[in-house]
Amino acid sequence: MAEDQHSHVPGSSPRLHHTTFTTLQLEEMVLWYEKVAGLKAVFRGDLGAWLTNDEANHRIALLALPNLKRPVDKPHTTGHHHTAFEYPDFDQWVNSYVRLRDANIKPFMCVDHGMTISLYYTDPDGNGVEIQVDTFGQWDKSKTWMSNSEEFAVDQVGEFFDPEHVVKARSEGLTFAEIHLRVRNGEYRPEVIPDVYLPEVY
Repeated sequence: MAEDQHSHVPGSSPRLHHTTFTTLQLEEMVLWYEKVAGLKAVFRGDLGAWLTNDEANHRIALLALPNLKRPVDKPHTTGHHHTAFEYPDFDQWVNSYVRLRDANIKPFMCVDHGMTISLYYTDPDGNGVEIQVDTFGQWDKSKTWMSNSEEFAVDQVGEFFDPEHVVKARSEGLTFAEIHLRVRNGEYRPEVIPDVYLPEVY
């Protein structure tokens, strides 16, 4: 009898709790994650820092271990691409973009994936950080769209956009739904389509 392919799946799945990075720039990384995603250090020592922005004891761990080496050609090697943070509504998401832009922290790529509209940044070590908002406002609806939409089956990346067009559209009174539709229709495309690879920071 063939073995059930799901026999080794846990009956109760654990939740994703945190991501850990090694770093040569502990101070810069702590400050960056606090500014970008509101993560504050629960504990900080010579060998690292453990940060959270909710009730968890930590969501990001930064390890400043001895004898670390800088990565070589990090954007074009396999491994971690980005960590995502989600705002509960469109206005908070846009306000975050404006706040960071005014602090000279700008996304390298902006994409409407269909189920989320997302801004991609790089931290001081070149790790990707996505700041997103769910376009459906409910995870069950966005999950259903991902699973069943022909649109997503054909294109899993989505439509690139210039966030300044989004800021302008909101100031003119357009709703999130209207802006999302315009982005998906390609009306807010940037002059240059960005590379989906992470930028090289070293």
